[in-house]
Amino acid sequence: MSSSHLTARVLQLNSRLRGGGTDTQCLALSQGLASSGWTVELAGPADAPLSPAAQKFTFHPLPKFRPYQVLSLAGTLRRTKPRILHAHHGDDYWTALLASRLVEPRPLVIFSRHLAKSPRSRISKKYLFDSADAIVAVSSFVAQVLLRGHDDPASPVTERHHRSPCVLSPKKIHVIHTGIDTNHFSPKGASFSSAARQRLNLHPNELVFGVVGGFDLPVGKGQRIFLKAAQIVMRQLPRARFLIAGSGTMDSLLRDDIRHLGLEDRARLIGQQPDPVSLHHALDCLVHPQIATEAFPSVVLEAHACGRPVLASELDGIPEAWNLGALGQLVRAGDAGALAQAMIAHSESSPLTPEEQSAAHARVASQASLPVQAQRMADLYRRLMAK
Repeated sequence: MSSSHLTARVLQLNSRLRGGGTDTQCLALSQGLASSGWTVELAGPADAPLSPAAQKFTFHPLPKFRPYQVLSLAGTLRRTKPRILHAHHGDDYWTALLASRLVEPRPLVIFSRHLAKSPRSRISKKYLFDSADAIVAVSSFVAQVLLRGHDDPASPVTERHHRSPCVLSPKKIHVIHTGIDTNHFSPKGASFSSAARQRLNLHPNELVFGVVGGFDLPVGKGQRIFLKAAQIVMRQLPRARFLIAGSGTMDSLLRDDIRHLGLEDRARLIGQQPDPVSLHHALDCLVHPQIATEAFPSVVLEAHACGRPVLASELDGIPEAWNLGALGQLVRAGDAGALAQAMIAHSESSPLTPEEQSAAHARVASQASLPVQAQRMADLYRRLMAK
């Protein structure tokens, strides 16, 4: 068998499987690799929200206590002898590394880094990443943080002030964007959008802006900036409406903002939406006003793949994701006035043509679809095994 078609056993390690973006990406990657002929197995908790989906593969349950996880994983490695051990959460990096050192033959150890942050531990910064065989960064910005760090001392968000670099060889870092299901997220007809808006009680003539994402304290995805911008926008655009989709610990704070800003008839929280495709098509424009750290936002890819414009903060890995679809505008992070002006400018622009929407979908599909992600990861696995 040629190296370009070489496959092997891969064990994906995920001790959470709670349903976040990293967890869904882990399962999507596993499915993509399995469809390409790789033998994919998963190790994780038996009782987490995504455990049933993970158990569609050969599944190895892990205990919850971290030291026991190392020993349990080492036993799994001895029995199954995978060529690749791929860890997806920061909590799992040391577990994978230590377990791999307890067995022979030792599997190749890969970390996926989904965060644009530095580890808190000095030991991890100095030894952890350089001890792996490869690091997959989900964006070039994540790779930059690991290699050179990043400083933003003027930011109102403490975690952005200083992100120190880690000790590792640049040759070990490989940028592979996370992927989305571009068969699922795609442009739809006017009737689909009309039905999606009706389900959210939106009038056909309303201009709808929306933020999609969790809003846990302290700053969520910048939803409070969005509401401040909405107050400015509504003075010029009476038909504008503002939706916040998601859940989090800022719920009561955002409801207070809506009252204090006089947005009761214009803005509302709509909770977690079961159909993200329908939600994107109910919006005229997605707003992603992030002010905290951001590695590579999948929601921006989803909106662009649906042919929807995006107004997004120009920070961290957001421009990298936005540039794939390139519909809408990047704005200065944390500036409600600049965001409001971008929203008003969007209202004055011509609607996107079906051809423009399809072109954006094609750009995202060619660079960040699930098959593309799986193929690039498989190519990395093969290069590592060839060494």
